[in-house]
Amino acid sequence: MEDIDAIAALQDPVRRRLYEYVVAQGREVGRNEAAEAAGVARTLAAHHLDRLTEVGLLESGSRRLTGRSGPGAGRPAKVYTRARAERAVSLPARDYRTAAELLAEAAEQAGLDAGLCAAARRRGEALRGSTAPCGDLEEAMAMLAARGYEPHLESAVGIPDAEGAKEATGDAAAVVRMRNCPFHAVAERFPPLVCGMNLALLEGLLGTDGPVRARMDARPGECCVVVESSKNNID
Repeated sequence: MEDIDAIAALQDPVRRRLYEYVVAQGREVGRNEAAEAAGVARTLAAHHLDRLTEVGLLESGSRRLTGRSGPGAGRPAKVYTRARAERAVSLPARDYRTAAELLAEAAEQAGLDAGLCAAARRRGEALRGSTAPCGDLEEAMAMLAARGYEPHLESAVGIPDAEGAKEATGDAAAVVRMRNCPFHAVAERFPPLVCGMNLALLEGLLGTDGPVRARMDARPGECCVVVESSKNNID
């Protein structure tokens, strides 16, 4: 019932906008910032943010947003980030995660990594269909977003580009990172197997002979795969 309550909390449109904004930032968000982004009063935003925390969709903490410390730095403000726990609802109950973990364990023990990656690459190609390989990073981000990867553009120094994907694709150092791994729960237990499968899936989905390519670049809290312009790579 907890998962049902958590998902039901997103039915309110204001609460949903606040949740989506916090999740999209990939960092702590204060009440004032969230309220401004959602176009609501701070008190209303605070109410909804605290409700999202109560049902386990967000986690809250406190810190000074001024960047200063000591006397005169102001009181710590309440901040919010996405909760680490996953939420899912299936009626009637299903347990696909256990099945996935058992299959991954069997594949790992049998040394079936290559076969799994080949199957994943074929699945990615089937999802892409008859279309040409992905044309640029903007198109790649749209495809990744549709698959639940939550992509964001990042420059060479690790700062998301504020001008949007279309302009940033001209920067040969820009890469697309993903805040969500759709296979996170299984990847935590079998990282080499599942991350290799994920890379192969995205290679099939985006193509390997076009202007963008996927490659491994693991970072804590994000997907193990990044996507970049193929001209960035010097083999």
